[in-house]
Order: sequence, then structure tokens, then C-alpha cells
Amino acid sequence: MRHNKAINHLGRQSGHRKALLANMASSLILHKRITTTVAKAKALKSYVEPLITKSKEDTTHSRRVVFSYLKDKEAVTELFRTIAPKVADRPGGYTRVLHLGFRQGDAADMALIELVDFNEAALAAAPKAAKKTTRRSRAKKAEEAPAAEAPVAEAPAAPAEEAQKAE
Repeated sequence: MRHNKAINHLGRQSGHRKALLANMASSLILHKRITTTVAKAKALKSYVEPLITKSKEDTTHSRRVVFSYLKDKEAVTELFRTIAPKVADRPGGYTRVLHLGFRQGDAADMALIELVDFNEAALAAAPKAAKKTTRRSRAKKAEEAPAAEAPVAEAPAAPAEEAQKAE
């Protein structure tokens, strides 16, 4: 049974795994997208998202905490200067994992992991939603729509009906 085995060890000892995730997180922050295996992408997602959340608050303490994970000054600077202001209003889900298929040499399942707010193609293709709707608001819209349309539909019909009754 897999009780209390939440972390994927990626076939490495802890020091190697921490270095791997730190390097991959730095590359993701600097390049905004990287290609890797699905297992590493999922592990990286759970590693880098708390760091992005921490970067929303630009204090010396949060910079030092993030630096202790990344160990790369340029990545920390990029994270706090460009990424944090862009994701400031997002409540989580900063990364996206897209499955690419299988690698030629060993048939490993490959994935593309990217920062959501930095994919220009997806941002341009996605329509801008003016208002977020929920299931409850549909009933209100359904009630308002016939009420709004009814006077418009009845107003032109009323003079025509009176003309027919007069004849």
C-alpha cells in the first residue's frame, strides 16, 4: 500500500532530487516553458507554485526563502520583477502541463510545462470574459430575458391587433 508516500522520488536520492528541481524551476522561471518528462513536470509543478505564491509579497524574507530553494539570483530577480506582478490577481494554478507524446529513444512520456500568464498564443486565442457566471445566475438571467423581450414584442403587435378589430 502507498500510505504516506505523497512525494515522487524520481529515482534519485534527496540531494540529487532537490538540485534537479531547483535547476528545473530556475529554467522554467527564466524561459517561461520547458520540455521534460511527465513525472518531472508534475513534481516541478508542486515545487514551483508555492515559490510563485511566495513571490507575490516582495519582502526581504520572502526573497531569501525563495533563494534558498532556487539558488539562482537571476531566477529570483526574474520571479519577483516580472512574474509576480503578472500573477498578482491569480489565486493559484500558475503552471500548465501539456502532454506531448512519447520520446523517440526510450518512449518516455513527455510534457511541456509552462507559466500560464506568459503563453501569448493561448492568451490571444482565449476570449475575454466580461463577467464570471455561476449556475445560480442562469435562473436570474432566464427570468429577466423574457421580461425584457415581452414589452418589445407586444408594443408593435398591439396597434396591428386594434386595426384588425376595427375592421
